[in-house]
Order: sequence, then structure tokens, then C-alpha cells
Amino acid sequence: MNSKASRFLRPEAALVKHPIGVFDSGVGGLSILKALRAELPHENFVYVADSGFAPYGERDEGFVLERSRVITRHLLTQQHLAIKALVIACNTATAAAIHLLRQEHPDLSIIGVEPALKPAIVLSQTRHIGVMATRGTLNSQKFKTLLASLADQAQFICQPCDGLADAIERHDTGKIIGLCGQYTRAMGQFGAMAGDIDTLVLGCTHYPFASTCLQALVGPNVRLVDNGQPVARQTRRMLPSLSSHCAPGQCLLLSTGDPATLHIAARRWLGLEVPVKCLLI
Repeated sequence: MNSKASRFLRPEAALVKHPIGVFDSGVGGLSILKALRAELPHENFVYVADSGFAPYGERDEGFVLERSRVITRHLLTQQHLAIKALVIACNTATAAAIHLLRQEHPDLSIIGVEPALKPAIVLSQTRHIGVMATRGTLNSQKFKTLLASLADQAQFICQPCDGLADAIERHDTGKIIGLCGQYTRAMGQFGAMAGDIDTLVLGCTHYPFASTCLQALVGPNVRLVDNGQPVARQTRRMLPSLSSHCAPGQCLLLSTGDPATLHIAARRWLGLEVPVKCLLI
């Protein structure tokens, strides 16, 4: 298929039946999609990368809320999509929009993500836990409430990571290495000794794609925790029905930005060689 055809598919040419919708500000939510496909291999998925309006983590809450509403309406009202569940594969969008989206669409199963603080507590021995996240996530009331509810169980060192999601989005290796080094140094000492940070929460769905770099910086004894598997398991529990066919599920990839960015990321990180359709919303 030539490049022009791969970028501008007719909806019927990329049809997937009864899919689960997944969206993020860009390619970071592919880490959630990867976990979902492993947990639900026979389900169909439609993934929206809102790259034309990224990054969400450095936008104000009202902007993120409106984009979340626009994408949700599109996934629900387009006849060739008609999603049966929605996964908000973005911590910032979950914090800003999930409560309102659930009110507006009470018949739709909506699953959000949040930094994996509770799983980190289970894993930590020193009770010093690092949290890397976007500024939007850390400043949200939803995250502050979660953090306050766990304050007596561990000490959390929260680090806003301006620019990191964008660097991962663009696969800017030099900048990813530089920012990961800057932010881990700012958090303090990592290790297994008393007072050391022994567990690091990756509080943005982009960050698992920098885990190799982060692990090298913090050392092999520090546990990295993301929320892909918990979200996938919760999605399975909340689905109104599971697919009845035994064939592998299909994926439809949509982008409001440069489709090549999503195409390359899906191939690199998920081994998905599927075309990407431009989405003008």
C-alpha cells in the first residue's frame, strides 16, 4: 500500500467491529494498548493519538477536558466505530475528564488511569517512592486526593517532568536521556538502603517507553512501576461482553497529528504494522 493510501483510508477500509476505544494525547497510550492487547487478545481496538493537540500534561484542565469530550463523542457517534468501552490512556486526561465523561455517558464503561502509587507501596521496602509525572497530573485534585489518602503508608517524592513526554513522542533519544538524568537526580538517592528511593512510579503513559534509560540511571535494584497491567485487568472486569470469536483482534489507529509518528511508534513498540488514518476533529 502506498504512503498516501495508508494515511487517508476510507472508514470502511479500516473497519473494526465493536471495538474498545483508547485515547491519549499522543503515542504514550500505546503502552496501555500493549497491555490491553495482551490481556484481551481477541478484542478489537481503535486508538486515537491526539498528537495535533499534545502534550496534555502542560495544558490547562479546561483544554484537556474539551479534547476528551470531543474524542469521546467521535468514538461513540461514528457509525463505523461505535465503541463498546473507553479507556482513557492518559493520566492527565483521566484526572481532568473522567468524572464528567461518566456523567455524560452513563451507559458506557469508561476506564481511566492513575499513577500506580498503591502497587508501589506493596513493592517498596524502604517506603521511599519516587513518582515521575506531568505537571498537569501532579497538580490535579484527583492525584492530590490519592496522594493524601496514602500519606501515612510511604513517603512519595513527586517530580514534574516537563518536556519528557514530548521528547518520547518525537523519539528524541538525546533529549530523553538528558531529561531522565535531570529528573532522577532531582529526586534524590536511589537504592536499597534506608532512606533510599527503591521504587519509581512512571506516572505518565509515555514514560514506560523510556524505562530502559530510567533503569540504567536508578540502578538494577530499583523497581519501576507503571499502570498498564492493572488497567488491562480492570478493563476486562468492566467490559459489558467479551468477544466471542477466537481470531486475533484488529487495531485501527487514528491520529490528529502526523500519522507517521503514530505509525512508527506502533511498529517500534508494539510490532504493529498497520496503516494510520488522519482524524480531523
